[in-house]
Amino acid sequence: MPHELKRVFACLPQMERGQSKVISGDPKGNNFLYTNGKCVIIRNIDNPVVADVYTEHAHQAQVAKYAPSGFYIASGDASGKVRIWDTTQKEHLLKYEYQPISGKVLDIAWTEDSKRIAVVGDGREKFASVFLWDSGSSVGELTGHSKLINSVDVRQKRPYRIATASDDTTAEFFEGPPFKFKFTLKEHTQFVNCVRFSPDGAHFATAGADGQIFLYDGQKGELLRSLGGEKAHAGGIYALSWSPDSSQLISASGDRTVKLWDVGSGSSVTTFSLGSEVGDQQLGCLWQNNHLLSVSLSGNINYLDKNNPERPIRVLQGHTKSIQCLTVHKGDGRSYVYSGSHDGHITRWDGETGETQCFSGKGHTNLISRMTINESNELVTCSMDDTVRFTPTGSREYSGDVLKMDFQPKSVSVSSGGTSLAVCIGQVVLLKNKKKVFTLDSLDYEPEVGALQPGGATAAVGDSEGKIHLFSVRGSSLSAEDQVLEAKAKVTDLGFSPDGAFLAALDENKVLTVFSVADNYNVKGNFYGHHAKPVTLCWSPDSEHIATGGMDMNVYVWDINDEDKRIKLPDSHRLHHVSGLAWVDAHTLVTTSHDANIKQWTITY
Repeated sequence: MPHELKRVFACLPQMERGQSKVISGDPKGNNFLYTNGKCVIIRNIDNPVVADVYTEHAHQAQVAKYAPSGFYIASGDASGKVRIWDTTQKEHLLKYEYQPISGKVLDIAWTEDSKRIAVVGDGREKFASVFLWDSGSSVGELTGHSKLINSVDVRQKRPYRIATASDDTTAEFFEGPPFKFKFTLKEHTQFVNCVRFSPDGAHFATAGADGQIFLYDGQKGELLRSLGGEKAHAGGIYALSWSPDSSQLISASGDRTVKLWDVGSGSSVTTFSLGSEVGDQQLGCLWQNNHLLSVSLSGNINYLDKNNPERPIRVLQGHTKSIQCLTVHKGDGRSYVYSGSHDGHITRWDGETGETQCFSGKGHTNLISRMTINESNELVTCSMDDTVRFTPTGSREYSGDVLKMDFQPKSVSVSSGGTSLAVCIGQVVLLKNKKKVFTLDSLDYEPEVGALQPGGATAAVGDSEGKIHLFSVRGSSLSAEDQVLEAKAKVTDLGFSPDGAFLAALDENKVLTVFSVADNYNVKGNFYGHHAKPVTLCWSPDSEHIATGGMDMNVYVWDINDEDKRIKLPDSHRLHHVSGLAWVDAHTLVTTSHDANIKQWTITY
């Protein structure tokens, strides 16, 4: 195979303030899964760098649960559709698809024989459904609630029982199959966010926005006690998860803590404090084997440590929103991938281990458009917050080197001698040593993207009319050259080869044009292949190949010496266009997209 997916650096769960996040595990205890956008993310719990992404939902995926058999996953989306798909094959073939409710699916539960599924959420006619997995036939009525249902669970042994939790401040108890309403549980005074049966079926617990947890008999539904007296948490409780032996459970709360409870005594054994910021609110949790996981509002996944509740064993960081750009830096004998997202966050990924570190401190406040590394080992970024930033790669914090631009920057490029070029709306700015030294205003064209030759002698600026303007960089000024190059349409990306011998331009007419610098910028080749607008290009380190990606979700790797020789990576990011490309080495390509995932590919020529 000329290309092979090496690994996926997975996104974090997409979070919403005040909304619980279901994070669930597989019956073997190896994986856990959650949703972000239209994706379902499956990650190995011992080595979370090992990840898989399911991308077949047409609407935002809300929740996913493994069947107790482990062979299938049921996932529900914002339109009310539930897809049941295979976990054993790489392709995740669809087994069945149903529409049990007409609105957002918020929770799913299987019976222990993997034959029946309960689905709850929002809907016009009803808020819940319970049906046979292989036919969709109803096996009862889950009625009684007057508002959307947040949570559902099924007792994992016979006789089966179902419990539901709703925004109408009540929980309901059902017997079956076929499942029939038994009675209403009215202990909570505010929204009931979560209900979970213990693995042995002896108990179930409910948690609500009133900060209370109530424990009930698993078979009869009778109230046994509340955990923690009048208040289990100082804030609303969003999620519960039982220990495998059913003797303990953990609860995740908006008060930024997770508590470990002893069910027998009804008292808290350990309190895990996860921070003091709004983003540290805890909206989800999972107890899987010996792992205790919680999910913060920021999207971070925390591996909790019973022996040291003040500090998690590890924190999985990354992006929750679409990634706009990326670049690669080599340092300390390792390769690092830097990515910038729609919400202004920058994350550093170890190219080998996938370990992540998010930049801390006050950084960009809006979408990051472009990023690159300069010769001083600084990460140079431009953003829709009208700034260009220079951040040392050795730092994990945003630096104070911020340049406020007169207009919004669209792209930034760097070369030797501390030179940078920022292309803004209606303006081109030359920077030297982090200072603005020359500005081109009152242009008779709209600049879109710029590129500096590696030696720093030439700057190229592509415009909205399909022209590429060349400038000589003389000291602290730009001098326009007479020659103007022609692309086929509006230029979407531009880049000099690492050896400075070629200039490549992408345009809206789906053409990659390569110009030979030494040959007076004559066209070396036109490369056709994309069937929708390409938006990003990146030269390989050997200056012989170019990767391009765009709206058609495809990535092409071109041989600049042969227009007919190309490697196609089809549907490299399903559902979303390719937004960024970078080469780790001559045979390793990194791609990213609006699905907030980063993929690393091995390319073989």
